[in-house]
Amino acid sequence: MFTLTRDDGHQLSTDPARLDLDLVHHWLSTDAYWALGRDRETVGRAFAGSLPYGVYRPGDGRQVAVARVVTDGATFCWLCDVYVDRAVRGVGLGTWLAGAVRDHLATLGVRRIVLATSDAHGVYAKIGFAPVEPDRFMEYDGRGQS
Repeated sequence: MFTLTRDDGHQLSTDPARLDLDLVHHWLSTDAYWALGRDRETVGRAFAGSLPYGVYRPGDGRQVAVARVVTDGATFCWLCDVYVDRAVRGVGLGTWLAGAVRDHLATLGVRRIVLATSDAHGVYAKIGFAPVEPDRFMEYDGRGQS
């Protein structure tokens, strides 16, 4: 388990037992453009097969942010499902969370992290993320298949 505490007392943890998956499901399925309508079972399976990062408020320990990493734990990862509760946005938790994930993965030897965003480029650019070269990465998107 990895934990890290921010100067203001917010705590990051990779302990899957601390995740409030009902809350995470609510955030993702109702307010995250990339996961609207995602069912609770899918959220549970996705987090069970990934390295979870939860951020918890000082005092009562309520979860206020989440991120999920799909990784081999050695060379590569996909950072996804990064979400900060609307009630606590604007105080740098998203940037802190993404930076903590990047730094934690570096201790494991992971040097390549990819992510996709439509609206948070500035958050990730602050901590060293840059657009990928066109025509280098390819994708198979089977979401429209039945």
